[in-house]
Amino acid sequence: MTDESINSLLDSPECWPALPLEAWKETYATLHMWAQIVGKVRLELTPLINHWWNVPLYVNARGFTTSSIPYDKRAFELQFDFIDHKLALLTSDGAVRSLPLVSRSVAEFYREFMELLANAQIEVKIWKMPVEIPDPIPFDQDRVHATYQPEYAHRFWRILASVDRVFTEFRSRFIGKTSPVHFFWGSFDLAVTRFSGRRAPERPGADVITREAYSHEVSSVGFWPGSGEVKDAAFYSYSAPEPSGFREYTVQPAAAHYNPKLGEFLLMYDDVRRAPSPSKALLEFCQSTYEAAAKLANWDRQAVEKSWPGTADAA
Repeated sequence: MTDESINSLLDSPECWPALPLEAWKETYATLHMWAQIVGKVRLELTPLINHWWNVPLYVNARGFTTSSIPYDKRAFELQFDFIDHKLALLTSDGAVRSLPLVSRSVAEFYREFMELLANAQIEVKIWKMPVEIPDPIPFDQDRVHATYQPEYAHRFWRILASVDRVFTEFRSRFIGKTSPVHFFWGSFDLAVTRFSGRRAPERPGADVITREAYSHEVSSVGFWPGSGEVKDAAFYSYSAPEPSGFREYTVQPAAAHYNPKLGEFLLMYDDVRRAPSPSKALLEFCQSTYEAAAKLANWDRQAVEKSWPGTADAA
């Protein structure tokens, strides 16, 4: 697919709806916990894949999916459906069960979700403590987060579907090791990562998760709905380890900037959705930030890049 064809498909306004953090932050917080509960089932029942690639969810035609999870002689899949607003459980023996997505506390969702699994003869125990958030509350005790606005959940998924398509186009231009385009329920972001092929120096004091995630040199780009340091939805890109000169590198589009506190380039989502071609602006951000990392860290680009029809020749 060329830049021109992907732009023509993805540049309509409905593909890039507004997502002001202030308007949906309560739904975001609740959905984040629900996604962690579902994601931890996949984590518990699947073998470890390098860089924790067995952990994330994936964007699909209706929301998020775990993909197929093996269980005894069967397999099952869990899908967040942001069109009909339900969590669906599908099993390889033909059973289909669902849980409506409505405003309810995390504690209620956890109880009903575990009952859904048990009724399908799926027994699994997960660690009930949320990760990667401040002041976590165990899932079965969390009655603070209890909001679900269908409109904003649908908008969030619609954006992710568009971003997933652009990230997949960007991923297709790389023939070295690259991650899937996947959604990390811990940090609540959609990301794709390219690898140079070289091991990275071990990070001092790194925990087992970080040590495995950053065992090799990477250039990563992603989309995050915001909070904390970033007050609204944004795209990010970083290189790990960060090469000298990276933060001073001129990247595209012009609205992108380096955030020294986060150690990442940021491009606000609103700057993308308001661009004449949102998909082109996002592809420029992906490509230019990758080039900053690859050039400055002296990646063997001839070995990992390939020129595809409609793309620039690899440097």
